[in-house]
Amino acid sequence: MSDMRKRLEELHPAGSFGEKAALFRSAQGNVSGFSSPTLIPLRSPLQPPSAQNYRTSLPCKGNRKSREGEELLPSPVPNSFPELFSSNVSSLVTECLLPWTKNSTTQVIKVYSEDNTSRAVEVPSDITARDVCQLFVLKNHCIDDHSWTLFEHLSHLGIERTIEDHELVLEVQSSWGMDSDSKLCFRKNYAKYEFFKKPLDFFPENMVSVSSEANGIMNHSQLIQTFLSSSTCPEIHGFLHAKEQGRKSWKKFYFVLRRSGLYFSNKGTSKEPRHLQFIAEFSDSDVYTLLSAKKLHGAPTDYGLCVKSNKSSSPRDLKLLCADDEQTRTCWITAMRLFKYGMQLYENFIHPHQKQKSSPMRSISENSLVAMDFSGHRSRVIENPSEALSVAVEEGLSWRRKSCHRLSSHGSPSTSQNPMSNIVIHMAQPWFHSKLSRDEAHRLITQQGLIDGVFLLRDSQSNPKTFVLSLCYAQRIKHFQILPVEDEGEMFYSLDDGHTRFTDLIQLVEFYQLNRGVLPCKLKHHCARITL
Repeated sequence: MSDMRKRLEELHPAGSFGEKAALFRSAQGNVSGFSSPTLIPLRSPLQPPSAQNYRTSLPCKGNRKSREGEELLPSPVPNSFPELFSSNVSSLVTECLLPWTKNSTTQVIKVYSEDNTSRAVEVPSDITARDVCQLFVLKNHCIDDHSWTLFEHLSHLGIERTIEDHELVLEVQSSWGMDSDSKLCFRKNYAKYEFFKKPLDFFPENMVSVSSEANGIMNHSQLIQTFLSSSTCPEIHGFLHAKEQGRKSWKKFYFVLRRSGLYFSNKGTSKEPRHLQFIAEFSDSDVYTLLSAKKLHGAPTDYGLCVKSNKSSSPRDLKLLCADDEQTRTCWITAMRLFKYGMQLYENFIHPHQKQKSSPMRSISENSLVAMDFSGHRSRVIENPSEALSVAVEEGLSWRRKSCHRLSSHGSPSTSQNPMSNIVIHMAQPWFHSKLSRDEAHRLITQQGLIDGVFLLRDSQSNPKTFVLSLCYAQRIKHFQILPVEDEGEMFYSLDDGHTRFTDLIQLVEFYQLNRGVLPCKLKHHCARITL
């Protein structure tokens, strides 16, 4: 061994990197030994690093000391020749074998879907939540209607929030503790930017006040401008239940939300500075939704929210609040998001729509649907709302007459071949969720956005032969029973006691997507579950 060392010292000057590389090749056989099975097994690129492997890349108290007193990283590579393998090369090999250090440009993230399936992907360090959503939309061949959203779900705290499209995913993930049961969830959120379209629905007049410069009733655009403009001073105020620090009891206070932060009044509804006590500001905090406010926190209602500091993950540091209804909670959460991000939220909202103008991808937005008249030599857009409504009604009546004529003359194509086919044809539709309970349907619609027209169809739990349409309207979820109607040996489905009949559920959904009928609004957005 001493002869070989002398020979190598003659070939390579001492202290050069070439010497260390040559000595390492001599010891391991070749430079490809970095991935050799004799070393530590390399992880799959689709698997996140385990906590044990991650900790070996960090300094610890048991690490050996160098001559200069510097603490060195423990090398996972077996060193059979310590006299030939210097500490600098050891650090170099460690960095090559463990790409999950803080200097790494890529990292593996694991994302969960609505049905709790998951997929791990390797992403760059500067990837945003919008980029992750685009990635999964492409991988799962989904239609990108700009409602796909990434959520931060903190199971140990029972809270979750929408990760804004511009936020860096790895920064969000870096705030989690090593042992916390936290995860990223990918699902629909139709209400993410709905307040830009219908702000008056999100901000009740009795909860919003603005500076004295704005007088009178504001329209949609003026209300949003007050939140986006730094020169105006909008204010959200109202009663909320708050959990007192260190106690299990909840108490009702009058709260005020301003650009400077969240306050509560210790004297009734007084807004005088000496009566307002500071609760939180949002430069280093985020607003979350409580998933089970009553069960986990003993709240008086299930409409809970909380303010969590980015610097703490302790349950004691959560500012727990609770509203009396869904509209009140939505107003507070939306206002907090606007105060925190301001114009950035508006840019997130308009950016996909600007991109859509030059994109050939088909949009399923309600605004892209227009009434057309094809009766003449040239087609035309029907701009008169009254004419468009009459055309829609006539089309629906014509559709019913054709269906009845087809059934009476030739029989249903589906039933003539297989009597059961018209019953199970809806099973493959994305809006049908089979054996879903009333509470689960309520939870699913709530998660995907409480805006008008969000719906799903499911089997009835009380009557196995019927179905239920669950529909959101005015931030409330209503359930409509779909009854089977038998006429001259043929089976139909109806929402209005047989006045309007459909041969199958697909025809029923397509009709009410175009016509409101007996429903409070048309069917617009179906609740979808995908498997990653």
